[in-house]
Amino acid sequence: MKAVFLDAKTLGDDVDLSPIESVTGALEKHDTTPAEAVLDRIRGFDTVLVNKVVLGREHFEACPELKTIAVVATGLNNIDQAAAKAHGIKVMNVTNYGRSTVAQHTMALMLALATRLLDYSRDVQAGRWGRSKMFCLMDHPIMELEGRTLGIVGYGDLGQGVAERAAAFGMKVMLGARPGQGAGTVDGYPRMPLDELLPRVDVLSLHCLLTDETRDLIGARELKMMKPDSLLINTSRGGLVNEQALADALRAGEIGGAGFDVLTAEPPRNGNPLLADDIPNLIITPHSAWASREARQRIVGITAANLASVT
Repeated sequence: MKAVFLDAKTLGDDVDLSPIESVTGALEKHDTTPAEAVLDRIRGFDTVLVNKVVLGREHFEACPELKTIAVVATGLNNIDQAAAKAHGIKVMNVTNYGRSTVAQHTMALMLALATRLLDYSRDVQAGRWGRSKMFCLMDHPIMELEGRTLGIVGYGDLGQGVAERAAAFGMKVMLGARPGQGAGTVDGYPRMPLDELLPRVDVLSLHCLLTDETRDLIGARELKMMKPDSLLINTSRGGLVNEQALADALRAGEIGGAGFDVLTAEPPRNGNPLLADDIPNLIITPHSAWASREARQRIVGITAANLASVT
């Protein structure tokens, strides 16, 4: 196997790549690869590893020796899968590596929003507590999660992990049917169409992939259906929520808060509607929910196992 990793830096400097190296025999590594250098760097290789580098038909046509693409992530948006199939190229990805870290981050966003953690912290830093006539501040309404209803859209490994942790907080869990899914019961949780779910939830958490069917799954119409104090969490994919509609809804008080770990364009070099500084009770983190060292090392191990299966 002759393999090249085009963007090894995306896994960080603190992971051990030796499991992949032991399978491939030799692994050429590049920290990052700009689009204009991709073709030159994959020529002569039968196996290419990528995280976010885009590979398309032009690459496959120019490199007939390419047989395997190993995506060291779950999302496959950066690979032209139809073109890969047409050229007989096997595309593999990594699943079930981030249950603990993504579910933990999801709950952290939920808790921070519900307790108005950042607002109260900023108040203390601004000296408002020191100037208070009472022993405490109570300027921001706090939501108790116990007894509240959590709606989960995308009940795979990550959604299941969030459901387990939410149950420990005493929350009632309900599932939303993605486009094409039917209603019913899954693991004892009711699953219903989104239009039925949205008015009932206090927190909505998204854990589905971005597809043509799920793009703008939550837009202005759906946000208006939610409770005015409800919270929206997205640790899955940018593009599932219409970002301008969400910014407008938060400013108008149509929902109570939102916590996002993903944006449509990452990094947001050209700005984003959700990065404005006048949006209340919004927390944005830099696509870091997946990035515990333990999870990143699991990615390496699963990728090595995937590659071993084709040798």
